[in-house]
Amino acid sequence: MRLADYILRDMEAILVEWEAFAGAQLPAAARMTPLALRDHARQILEAVAKDLTTPQTRQAQAAKSMGRIPALIGATETAAQTHAVLRAQSGFDINQLAAEYRALRASVLNLWIDDCHPEHPDLDDMIRFNEAIDQALAESVGFFSAQVEQARNLLLGMIGHDLRSPLQAIQMTATYLAALNSGDAVSKAASRLINSGARIQALLDDLVDFNRTRLGLGIHISRSEADLTTIVGDELDQLRAAYPDRRLLLEVEGDTRGLFDGERFGQVLDNLVVNAIKYGAADAPIRIFVIGETADVRVEVRNSGPALDEGALESMFNPLKRGAEDQRRDNAGGSLGLGLFIAREIVKAHRGDINARSEGKETVFSVRVPRRQ
Repeated sequence: MRLADYILRDMEAILVEWEAFAGAQLPAAARMTPLALRDHARQILEAVAKDLTTPQTRQAQAAKSMGRIPALIGATETAAQTHAVLRAQSGFDINQLAAEYRALRASVLNLWIDDCHPEHPDLDDMIRFNEAIDQALAESVGFFSAQVEQARNLLLGMIGHDLRSPLQAIQMTATYLAALNSGDAVSKAASRLINSGARIQALLDDLVDFNRTRLGLGIHISRSEADLTTIVGDELDQLRAAYPDRRLLLEVEGDTRGLFDGERFGQVLDNLVVNAIKYGAADAPIRIFVIGETADVRVEVRNSGPALDEGALESMFNPLKRGAEDQRRDNAGGSLGLGLFIAREIVKAHRGDINARSEGKETVFSVRVPRRQ
């Protein structure tokens, strides 16, 4: 018997084995009904059977084996995709999802081969069945991953939102204690709380910004008339106070006025300069240039130090990418590795571009943003 005919004829026997295997995927399946355990299995098998009976050229078969067919023939949104979403919502992990398809493949082929005996099973049917199951698995994995990613992003968003109120209460209490002048011990404790709160706030802000980009919302900016020289100068004053042992030199050329989000652009500069402080030579100055051009304003941050290879430069702005210095840190002074990624997203929101290059013993970060939108 051809495999498509067997699947349609003995559908119930196949579904019983599917249900039994799915029910063993604990703890996710512990409270699921038989109907939920069989979720979309019939539709997936019907789509596979239809695929097996549809004429297929060698070229089409080769394309399918390389994943170039977007969906099973005859499937709607597809059953495999919807199945993956529901399994993710039920608490299955991706290994359990893949195991379902592995068990389904083995079950169908074993039952069919036993039914064919003593005749030999059709090898072309077997090949096409495996391709169809692979296609269904690929669709399920893609939708499952998207569902998990969305749930994770929503969770991060809720955590970021809910942490703001208690953090604000801690910071306000620490500021109140510092103002009491109740002795050195209380003042030092309050100062530690204020500094730790500021670090947590910075990490939380990075987390919220990162989460917005993962949800497809991008970094929000609010443009207004501003002078980038003033924005950069104000930010450098704060950085000089935070890093009194480092020399930060500013050079300005041309008209640097335009429509910018001053607070966000200060964040860009802070991330670039702090990165230069971390990884640049401690005995060399960090030079910052603000250059007004005809349509754009360019900002460069230059630091001396070992040249970076191409691989490091290409991955520099990737999210959660931490440098070797940060990876060696186990204390609260570390970072999430989001600074340069967020800087890039802010520049993109300004319709500009940012890049890094190494020239001999100097690393240069260059930002270019249009003067007007």
